[in-house]
Amino acid sequence: MTFERPWFLLTLLALPLLALLYVWLQRRRSRYPVSFTNLAVLREVVGTRRPWRRWVAPVLVLLALAALLVGVARPQVDGMVPQDRATVVLVLDVSRSMEARDVKPNRIGAAKRAIRLFLDRAPDRLRVGMVVFAGVPQVASPPTTDHEQVSVSLDNLGDYATFGGTAIGDALSMAVDVGRDAIQSDPEAPPVNAASENKLVSILFLSDGAQREGVLQPLEGAQLAKEAGMPVYTVALGTPNGTVAGGGGGFFPFAPERIPVPPDTETLRAIAETTGGEFTEARDAETVDNAYEKLGSNLGRRRADKEVTYVFLGVAAALLVAAGALSALWSPRLP
Repeated sequence: MTFERPWFLLTLLALPLLALLYVWLQRRRSRYPVSFTNLAVLREVVGTRRPWRRWVAPVLVLLALAALLVGVARPQVDGMVPQDRATVVLVLDVSRSMEARDVKPNRIGAAKRAIRLFLDRAPDRLRVGMVVFAGVPQVASPPTTDHEQVSVSLDNLGDYATFGGTAIGDALSMAVDVGRDAIQSDPEAPPVNAASENKLVSILFLSDGAQREGVLQPLEGAQLAKEAGMPVYTVALGTPNGTVAGGGGGFFPFAPERIPVPPDTETLRAIAETTGGEFTEARDAETVDNAYEKLGSNLGRRRADKEVTYVFLGVAAALLVAAGALSALWSPRLP
């Protein structure tokens, strides 16, 4: 913990002096005798009072003063704070292989639920866009702070799904273009490139298959993201045993009834390593949920000192209320 005004902490040295002054006043007051004409009343008073109770309220007040003085010093802790003008581009595979049911309820259903968890966790002012792809990538939602708009786009994925292959490289290239357009539309945003320390654009890429279509190879698309200073966080969804229905029967009696669709973990891992992102292998719905929930809490934020003065002020207020309540409860008059 650090303090914006550390010199204010010197005021804490006055608290022991206040404590000693209170003890001295209490002892000084006890020197004066009080006459009781009725010994039965004196016995009743002495017998029912608990000596330690008279120290509780003063101690609470002293602790409240300490909390207030620490709060005045503006305490700060290291943490994650929302990053201004940050953008995340979601890239989602909507090819036929996403119909595999090795991840419950199926791969596309698990992906949609995970993306909604990401949107719930993401900072309100984070701009989120979405690119969907199969054989050809398309922009499903341009970057916006209206996360509900992105969620609505998830409900309309059928408008974009095709039965083409998986164009990973082209999808990455389009995500880079979407991120670059988001930066250029903000006149106050600093230039972003591979040497930039502030990663204003991140790409969250989910796929379950190997590249089978497209102009650019996956690592060529990854190189474009690296040069643009956009880390790619990849998620490989599915198990090696995942399959989808084939074309057996009818006019194609020799076609397989089930087609294997294992995720290409090696390629997705290489994309993340090339761009400075992270790779996650998600073989079940819980893993992909946790990955997206964690990324929703981290992407669009940066490490910085967060002021926690309000915590100390809240503690001081609670201690003062407790001191007042106990004084009223245990004493016939306020101290």
